[in-house]
Amino acid sequence: MNAVQRQARHSAGFDGRLQHALAVLHDAAARHAGRIVQATSLGAEDMVVTDLIARHGLGIALATLNTGKLHAQTLALLPRITQRYGLTVKRFSPPTEEVLHFVERNGEDAMFHSVAMRKACCALRKLEPLTRMLAGRSAWVTGLRREQSGDRGHVAFVEADGADREKINPLADWSWGDVWHCIERFDVPYNALHDEFFPSIGCAPCTRAVAIGEDFRAGRWWWEHEAEKECGLHAHAAAGMPARQETLA
Repeated sequence: MNAVQRQARHSAGFDGRLQHALAVLHDAAARHAGRIVQATSLGAEDMVVTDLIARHGLGIALATLNTGKLHAQTLALLPRITQRYGLTVKRFSPPTEEVLHFVERNGEDAMFHSVAMRKACCALRKLEPLTRMLAGRSAWVTGLRREQSGDRGHVAFVEADGADREKINPLADWSWGDVWHCIERFDVPYNALHDEFFPSIGCAPCTRAVAIGEDFRAGRWWWEHEAEKECGLHAHAAAGMPARQETLA
């Protein structure tokens, strides 16, 4: 069975959640015209968001972080997106010289040495390029869902990112079954690693398949304690613009 056959579930209220996700995206695209980007990880949720943006012509730019450590299956989605939707996903990579110096000092497997070293690797390969991706933007779109982890249980549809931007999470209230039902309904391209029991996909050294019954994010940084399993991309200050939970008409 592939991921669609295993995971797609039509549940009560799905059509309403789909329409609300579209309303969130439409509203954000209108309010931030020309200054909004989808920061896609190329995982299942983000592919659903890309599909909604493309099919509804929302004018939201697409971009991804090419960390230098992504799986070949992840990178293979980039030409598929262009072929399917006629859109280009802009790649933001870490500075080559800084990566070379980091590896020279700490080794290719630095992420396994300590949590601090792993986070330093994430900062270099993810946070630095993300800063450039978001430069000049007033909003960015993610595929975050409340169901993904305890830390994300209160994700709002629209929230502050701590840097005077809005972070838009149109799938905040979706289930994993919703994501795959949408992929099935609209024939959305997806990462082949999902067929191999990778629900959450990051860099190749830091991601493994999960066993039946394991937590959704058990395959991310599996050697670390659960509370430490974030790279910093979605950390934000509590102060600032209030989160918006309301349903959009």
